[in-house]
Amino acid sequence: MQQHAEGPAAMLAIGTANPTGVVVPQDIFAENIFRVTKSDHLTELKEKMKRICQKTGIDKRHFHLTEESLAAHPEFLDRQVPSLDSRINMADTAVPELAQCAAIKAIAEWGRPATDITHLVFSTYSAWQAPSFDHQLAALLGLRPTVCRTILSLHGCYGGGRALHLAKQLAENNHGARVLVACSEITLVCFGGPDGGNLIGSALFGDGAGAVIVGAGPFTEGERPIFEMVSATQTTIPRTEHVLGMQVSGGGVDFHLGIQVPMLIGQNIEKCLLDAFTGFVDDPSSSWNDLFWAVHPGGRQILDNIDTELKLEPGKLAASRHVLREYGNMSGATIIFVLDELRRRRKEDGDNLLLPEWGAMLAFGPGITIEAMLLRCPGASPLNNN
Repeated sequence: MQQHAEGPAAMLAIGTANPTGVVVPQDIFAENIFRVTKSDHLTELKEKMKRICQKTGIDKRHFHLTEESLAAHPEFLDRQVPSLDSRINMADTAVPELAQCAAIKAIAEWGRPATDITHLVFSTYSAWQAPSFDHQLAALLGLRPTVCRTILSLHGCYGGGRALHLAKQLAENNHGARVLVACSEITLVCFGGPDGGNLIGSALFGDGAGAVIVGAGPFTEGERPIFEMVSATQTTIPRTEHVLGMQVSGGGVDFHLGIQVPMLIGQNIEKCLLDAFTGFVDDPSSSWNDLFWAVHPGGRQILDNIDTELKLEPGKLAASRHVLREYGNMSGATIIFVLDELRRRRKEDGDNLLLPEWGAMLAFGPGITIEAMLLRCPGASPLNNN
């Protein structure tokens, strides 16, 4: 039996989805969050939140939680009150159903039946039970009982990059495999009344899900690779585990976002890229501007630091900035939105004509962990990629 595929894995279809519960413009988010959490008396904190929101580069975000659901769960307002069970119960339905919406779009674009999916990789920071969301999504989509399922939990903002990295390995080492990657994140697990430690996270995070079909050659009739996944690496920046992380408590998930995160990512990003690209692209550092870029928009300052460190031309991170502006940071799912936005812009430009042949995908999360992947756009113009 042939075990290995022919050539590198590729993304064959992409789907995204957001909850329909609430869309909150960023310019009124501070007023809203302080009102619904009965925190209007914290006037100095509210003014600080307003200033933070103004600097995020976000226009609006989508949320699963509504005022009606908060009224039914007053325990969500105070993170000191035990509420983990209630949050798990709500996420148990909401997370896989949102993933289903994104996956249905990806499967429809792919054009083959869901029963042809051989592997499922599900990433979320809301999974704390077994069987978990991978099991539920497989049932919702009608996948075969023999589908090989993997759940990635609490990887945070690099979860999408990790899931795609794993899908690449599965597709390339299992002849004929077709891997469904699903990332679904809803902030109800970390929602709470504002305090001095959660303002930045509250101002950044939103809800969303992304799905990608990954496979390697030989491709069947109708399958068209969007991005080839040529090389992938994972790097942990030493001695940074205290800077960015998540902790499950009785009141949900606590996020810790150190102010050093953008600086540390900027200082280490070029080495991670060189590790991923070695042997595939001749001296990529000579001009990072010859690449297209799919970067997780963890925050505006992170994107600004990458721009500065790599000396990128204006507009190179336009897809990432667009996703940040329209959706906020949806944790692991966000990178899939960026890939979808790059694909949309490519079509508008004439299907590959203006997109460079080679590109970089980057995702960052707790650790600090950096997922880097070298992408190739099939059929793209080789201009400036000699």
